[in-house]
Amino acid sequence: MATKTIESVLQENRVFPPSTAFARQAAISGMDAYRKLFAEAEKDFTGFWGRLAREHVLWSKAFTQVLDESKAPFFKWFADGELNASYNCLDRHLKTQPDKTAIIFEADDGNVTRITYKELYRRVCMMANGLKSLGIKNGDRVIVYMPMSIEVVVAMQACARIGAIHSVVFGGFSAKSLQERIIDAGAVAVLTADGQLRGGREIPLKPAVDEALGMGGCESIKSVVVYKRTGTAVQWNAKHDVWLHDLVNGQSDACEPTWVNAEHPLFILYTSGSTGKPKGIQHSTGGYLLWTILTMKWVFDYKPTDVFWCTADVGWVTGHSYTTYGPLACGATEVVFEGVPVYPDAGRFWKMIQDHKVTVFYTAPTAIRSLIKAGGELPKKYNLSSLRILGTVGEPINPEAWMWYHETVGGGRCPIVDTWWQTETGGILINPLPGAHTLKPGSANRPFFGVEPVVLRDVSAARHLRRHRGRGRPFRRQGQGWHPGDQAAMARDVAHDLGRSRALQEDLLPGRLPGQVLPRRRRRVVRQGWLYPDHGTHRRRAQCIGTPARNDGDRVGFGGEFQAGGGGGGGRPARRPHRRGHRRLRGAQTGAAQRRRGQENRQGTAGLGRQGDRRDRQAEGHSFWR
Repeated sequence: MATKTIESVLQENRVFPPSTAFARQAAISGMDAYRKLFAEAEKDFTGFWGRLAREHVLWSKAFTQVLDESKAPFFKWFADGELNASYNCLDRHLKTQPDKTAIIFEADDGNVTRITYKELYRRVCMMANGLKSLGIKNGDRVIVYMPMSIEVVVAMQACARIGAIHSVVFGGFSAKSLQERIIDAGAVAVLTADGQLRGGREIPLKPAVDEALGMGGCESIKSVVVYKRTGTAVQWNAKHDVWLHDLVNGQSDACEPTWVNAEHPLFILYTSGSTGKPKGIQHSTGGYLLWTILTMKWVFDYKPTDVFWCTADVGWVTGHSYTTYGPLACGATEVVFEGVPVYPDAGRFWKMIQDHKVTVFYTAPTAIRSLIKAGGELPKKYNLSSLRILGTVGEPINPEAWMWYHETVGGGRCPIVDTWWQTETGGILINPLPGAHTLKPGSANRPFFGVEPVVLRDVSAARHLRRHRGRGRPFRRQGQGWHPGDQAAMARDVAHDLGRSRALQEDLLPGRLPGQVLPRRRRRVVRQGWLYPDHGTHRRRAQCIGTPARNDGDRVGFGGEFQAGGGGGGGRPARRPHRRGHRRLRGAQTGAAQRRRGQENRQGTAGLGRQGDRRDRQAEGHSFWR
């Protein structure tokens, strides 16, 4: 093994086609079905998304225009349509399945609470009415700084119901981080709790809010709503503090939804700030909701009998898309977990899957690697036969961890959907479809419908266009320049920083004549699946999973795979070794760093505890919950 080159170490040849039985019952069955939908999206881009929006989303006012490109690169989707996200998640199910369990909540201490769609609707309406009684209205920004609970889902849905824009802050972030986000968002209220429980320990939240407000600059805050979770005494400011149970007491359990424009901001989610000032990524309502519904139904092959569990905290975009919105909009039963995977022991996840009969399990490679280290044989002690699909998100997954996940957790029968996406994209962009695609350990596989990935280095637009002309849809013509088309769930703006947003998009989505040189700034953005990696995407990632036939810079259509592991924070594309004439991206691993990574990959746990993971946990809380 010591004599192998780094290229041979990073080759992966094991493949796993979908079983005949699984493909037969899948929402998208076989490659022919995938190619047919992909071709439809290629042939009639706006017609494809318009049809799906009418079929899967409920509108109070029907849209007449699918995509407005008049102010590119600021695109608008379904802009003259009106809807409400909470209505699509709750009201639509009241006539068909009011008594179906919506959320199974397991607290840190193991107590379990189940809530039906009818009861969830009532609680959302009561909180929405309570927020309105505080003067919170359509367009106001509300900070949500709460533990994983039924209440945090209720809070987000209540904001959406009245048209308020929520901005969730991860409960592990400091008072300073909270203060920065309050100021930048211009929030009028904070929804929080006295504390949270993680791993048997109580972690205070209300004191952090008090500290943040005491730092100054938060004069916009008029109300602080406190959910009593731990019962610990907290300081009280009668001027703006109010208990959640007092706020909702006596409120009506019906609240007419506020119908908003499809481009109305649904939420602002701030980046961690580990690479500078936190940036508020702003997502719309209509396009975002459509994307989460479709990826739930097609990527996770949703069935009405499923019990879906995304382990991500709602402080991350994964928790937004695949806890608060996507599963509820599809009418699914989902699990929400307050604790950590290793408390009271490393069998917690597996026991919960057994107890709640989870069928679809979506978690982070960091959690998988840590659970391998904590007890790689533990899953065999539990009955995991209910599982039918496994998923990964957050960062790349190395092949050996993938194989352990597949064989030990999934029993060799559950397809793994290794998903690639980012906070900016709002939903999954590159992924296998479990009933159609052949799986490869460590590979995020093929693009979702309407997505066309392109990996660019510092090359001219002319060279790019020559390379890819005639291979599917190239850059679409816009005015006197060229730009990639938009994607419905894409972030619409950097909150309160229009100049930064415009400069970033216009630089990287070149509105210029072919032949002009792309800027040498190395940033990333995905617009309709055209990917521009920055040096950050190459700095903290697991190893590349190489394929000799697919080189860096190749366009990947439905005929080829995108060689990246994991998503959420951005997977890493396969790339050929550095050659003369190809400038190496800053942060790319070379020399001793590559040799160290190769040694880690040859170990049984394949890179467990590497420095990149430790930096992620220190800077961003803990990516177990991402």
